[in-house]
Amino acid sequence: MREVQDHYFREAKREGYLSRAAYKLIEIDDRRKILRPGDRVLDCGAAPGSWLQVAAKRVGPRGMVIGIDLQPIRRAFPEGNVRVIEGDVTEIDPIVLRAQTGGQLFDVVLSDMAPRTSGEHSADHFRSVRLCEAVLDRLPVLLRAGGAGAGGKLVMKVLEGEQYPELLRRTRAMFDAARGFKPKASRSESTEMYLIGEGFRPDVIAPSPETNAAEEAAPPKRSPRPSPGWR
Repeated sequence: MREVQDHYFREAKREGYLSRAAYKLIEIDDRRKILRPGDRVLDCGAAPGSWLQVAAKRVGPRGMVIGIDLQPIRRAFPEGNVRVIEGDVTEIDPIVLRAQTGGQLFDVVLSDMAPRTSGEHSADHFRSVRLCEAVLDRLPVLLRAGGAGAGGKLVMKVLEGEQYPELLRRTRAMFDAARGFKPKASRSESTEMYLIGEGFRPDVIAPSPETNAAEEAAPPKRSPRPSPGWR
């Protein structure tokens, strides 16, 4: 598996991507056609910028990609359809984000955000879920709606654990279709999973479950094994 991971690293260097994570979004988009020419895209947790590179190419010059991250993104994007904001997507006023598109809602929301890992899987999992819940909470004022599967789309990373099924259920309640997917470019030992939602339904906003702080701090009963493929 190390050879496979080195392959993606070498390919990223060869093709000019800022990180191997680009191939995760490429595989997801190749399978599900998330990004379309002319789309308005919000990339949450965009640093170092490889997803911005992929999205910019796929939405083309008529599209627009807005990236936001706590870390500065010091990359010039020659495509000319990328704008970056330094900030916290869980705190910034959504109006500021939509101002980048002239006040229009986004067609796609991407999130490759992850918490600062502590090495304690249970704590990292709960922090990851909290980030995902924050994204879901903001979708009604960020993502466009549409009938018969034509609504906005979501791609969002989460670290698997005991709250993953509940997060998937909530996502499914908010979209016409939603499922989990682990790209080949993900490290084999990683518990990361990508939730893919298609056809946003803002009229069905499933409530966010409460996260118990004591549960977050508690050690895991057993470490979950990484999942392959679709879930």
